[in-house]
Amino acid sequence: MAADPGAGRDPAGATGPASGPRSVLTCPNCGARNTIRPKPRGSPHCGTCGKPLPWVVEATDETFDVEASTTATVLVDLWAAWCGPCRFVSPILEELARDWSGRLKVIKVDVDENPRLQQRFAAMSIPTMVVMKGGREIDRIVGAAPKPALEARLRPHVAPSS
Repeated sequence: MAADPGAGRDPAGATGPASGPRSVLTCPNCGARNTIRPKPRGSPHCGTCGKPLPWVVEATDETFDVEASTTATVLVDLWAAWCGPCRFVSPILEELARDWSGRLKVIKVDVDENPRLQQRFAAMSIPTMVVMKGGREIDRIVGAAPKPALEARLRPHVAPSS
């Protein structure tokens, strides 16, 4: 998930513009590391086995808009390292990104390092998870919840598998 320009691969069709933030996603199917960039259409696929990748990236005040520009459902996770409930929710969100590979993009935003995004989303409590489609907010979840509750809340917003 960390930016690493030398790691992984830029598989054809899984990268966006030649500029922009890079993320490294590990394929749960074959273990290959894939370097990706944001792209407005489609979703990342493994350059080795071709399977859809769980789409979990970090964003900053400067990179958020380009990361959020996608046709997939976006879940913005506003969190902080010191927040216990945030640490509880984080692995659940990663599981949901795996379960809904190619259909859900999780964008993690550390509110301590990105105060403009915290203000933009009026995140008074964390974790705050903002569900977006087409660039606009369609749902908001405040506080930690177990996986079944988060799945039930998100399912109506995530495209069915093809």
